[in-house]
Amino acid sequence: MSLFRRHRKLSSLLLGMVVTAGVLWLSWGKVRAASESYYSQLQLFSEVMALVKNRYVDDVDPRKLIEGAISGMMEQLDPHSSYMPKQRSNRFTEEFRGNYSGIGIEFEIRDKYITVLSPIEGSPSHRLGVRPGDRILKIDGVSAYGLTTDEVFGKLRGPDGSKVRVTLGREGEEEPIELDIIRERIPIYSVPYHFMIAPGTGYIRMIRFSSTTSEELEKAMHDLEARGMKRMVLDLRGNGGGLLNQASDVIDKFVPAGERTVYTRGRTREFNSDYFSGDGPKHLDTPMVVLVDHGSASASEVVSGALQDLDRALVVGLPTFGKGLVQNPIPLPDSSTLLLVVARYYTPSGRLIQRDYSDRQAYMHAAQEDSAPPADSVLAKRPKFKTVSGRTVYGGGGITPDVFEPYPPRFSKLMAAMVGQRMFFEYATRWMGHHAGEINKNDAEVFVRDWKPSPTMLADYQAFVKGKKVEFSEKDWTADGAGIENYLKAELAGVLWDRNTLMRVLVQQDTQVQHALNYFPTASNLMTKFTAHFNVKAAK
Repeated sequence: MSLFRRHRKLSSLLLGMVVTAGVLWLSWGKVRAASESYYSQLQLFSEVMALVKNRYVDDVDPRKLIEGAISGMMEQLDPHSSYMPKQRSNRFTEEFRGNYSGIGIEFEIRDKYITVLSPIEGSPSHRLGVRPGDRILKIDGVSAYGLTTDEVFGKLRGPDGSKVRVTLGREGEEEPIELDIIRERIPIYSVPYHFMIAPGTGYIRMIRFSSTTSEELEKAMHDLEARGMKRMVLDLRGNGGGLLNQASDVIDKFVPAGERTVYTRGRTREFNSDYFSGDGPKHLDTPMVVLVDHGSASASEVVSGALQDLDRALVVGLPTFGKGLVQNPIPLPDSSTLLLVVARYYTPSGRLIQRDYSDRQAYMHAAQEDSAPPADSVLAKRPKFKTVSGRTVYGGGGITPDVFEPYPPRFSKLMAAMVGQRMFFEYATRWMGHHAGEINKNDAEVFVRDWKPSPTMLADYQAFVKGKKVEFSEKDWTADGAGIENYLKAELAGVLWDRNTLMRVLVQQDTQVQHALNYFPTASNLMTKFTAHFNVKAAK
């Protein structure tokens, strides 16, 4: 039953009650006054709509007016309640359902061409040999040049088992490549990367909380433990959140059964919930570092806050976004969706981490704030709570990390241009079109560990960049030398293998990740407190 229907049912019940006492009569009077106030405002809205319809200088689409009015209504509530028209609602549902039906590529529009960034592992495109850098020239025989992203989705996605003909242009191939691709269900991964980042140390990157997140995490944990993982980095940077039950399921894996992991409180009881860990698969003996930043929000803060409260993990990075509100997606009759805030959530210690949003602009630009650890004077004003071992943690402004670790240095102007315009990717796909046999594709481990671009390749790449009309000096090029080599190597890894291997290369120069590896002695000490409090098996 939708929230809308529940409210209608409640209103009918109130209207049918027999009032026999003065107190009840007074309550009924307030309800009636509120109803009359709503009615008068709706009447005013209808009058304005009629005036616009009959007197405005141009014809107007009533749907657009209504959608704009609903969106304006949501803006009066909080920064996270919103109205999603049908198309956006469908995309939202796909993202959190964890799959869609299509051909299975990651792409972007470059110079008005659909350019493949990567075929998704195991997808129809992957099996048919679609490569990074391929350009989609035609879809079902019609030119794809100049299509928007939404138009591409509309043409490439479709029912399971349906066919689409794709014409590709590929570097090193004179003739276009024609492929008939049968659409399938394609996963939208929450855990796109996991690998051993150092001997005994696993790295897991989680980018959202969808219906498959807990399952994906379990598979990643199982794989890394089979490779000898004794400690792990869980990277939640930039993870804007998602499904609350999945956040609870993620916490569940790292704490004993029966512990409250998060709870919600709303204006009505139906939105009050308490989440407790269950008896599912457990990973209780792995010291953890959780990486967060200003883009870690909502479900990411549920996870990092709970693991911090329970002394289960060391939280490293930057203060998180500070979103402590629970949204309920409510389907509407025209397939649009109302995303309405119905409750607040609290970490196990009782923290509400919602930041003040009275200044909407400042609130939504949190990623540009807090470039240094919060001052003592700021923390003194925030509510204080205790972890299970007695450490002080704070509410009211996101999750304050246990160890502050600043962002990596900003890109230079030259690196920003090369990365932003995908020059490394473009060069790597071109280079591989002519030098495919020069790298042993059977040994990714050796490549990640030992391979470096030759002076000849670097000189050729420099000429390629100059051909893009990018201005720089030899001094600029030398200063960015390590970054240039790392990005070239990473993009080649992505073309040769997959984006997981690409990420393995990139994290070698990610200072937040590399510094996090130094904090495992502290994380292990914290683990000792956790095991003592919960009487679980000692960490290995």
